[in-house]
Parts: sequence; C-alpha cells; structure tokens
Amino acid sequence: MSAESVNMEGVAGRLAGLGIVLPKPTPPLASYVPVQCHGDWVQVSGQLPMVEGRLAHAGRLGHDLSVEDGVAAARACATMVLAQLAAVGPLESFRLIRVGGFVAATPEFTAHPEVINGASDLFLEVLGENGRHARAAVGVSSLPRGAAVEVEVLAVRVVAAS
Repeated sequence: MSAESVNMEGVAGRLAGLGIVLPKPTPPLASYVPVQCHGDWVQVSGQLPMVEGRLAHAGRLGHDLSVEDGVAAARACATMVLAQLAAVGPLESFRLIRVGGFVAATPEFTAHPEVINGASDLFLEVLGENGRHARAAVGVSSLPRGAAVEVEVLAVRVVAAS
C-alpha cells in the first residue's frame, strides 16, 4: 500500500470518525467562483455555515447566538471549505496556509478567536499537520444572508493530484 493511499484512508477515516460526510459544494451566491486555482495555490472563497443546502446558523454573536453556537457555525463553514477543496483534488494533497474567519457580532462581543477555533480545530482534526495555518478572526456587523460566520481559506498543493 502506498503512503498516499494510507494518507487518503487517514483523512477519510478521520472524516468518518467525526461523522462528517462532505456535502456537495454550494454554488456561489453572486458573481464569483467558489475556488480559484493558480499553480499550486488554491483560494477558497468565503463559505457560509450551510447544512443540507440551507443556512444553518443565522444571527449575531452576543445578541442572538452564544459562543457555542458560533463554534458550531464555524465548523459548518469549515466543512463547506473541505467540500470545496475536495472538488478540486484529494484533501490530503492540500496544506492550509491562511484561514480568514468573519464573525457577525455585536460591538461588545470579543470572543471572535474562540468562535473561529471551531473551524481551525476541525481543519486540524481532519487534515492533521496539513491543517495547521495562520489566521485572522474578525468581527463584522453583518454577513451575507444573515450568516453568523464565514470562513475563507488559502491553501497550497503539497502532493500532485492524480
């Protein structure tokens, strides 16, 4: 068995162990592409917390939603990011470089990093060291469709896709 197939089983096994079945990537909501590739670089556009084709977490942290709700929203966004990457190539062929996390929140809310940890932790759980990344977690007054969280990713291919 090749090292690549062992890695593939590892990522698939970790997804299964977490009870995650990657959804079909959602189409863009406006005039942009969900994933842009340039050489080995891959930019995944901001992903909303979609579950079964519907926005799963709407509202603002510090008003309608708790930190725990925000973490769940960030995990849902990360799942959509993984689905977009998987549409481009095998997940084990990517290393995450940067994650941008946006949290719809009240001006008083300050736990943005804890919320975006929901995405960061999922990336590490699924991708292992290839999921370790630099990150920004920022608060905003609103997000598309009233989403609570949005996550974007810059990745690089580390293994040639077959």
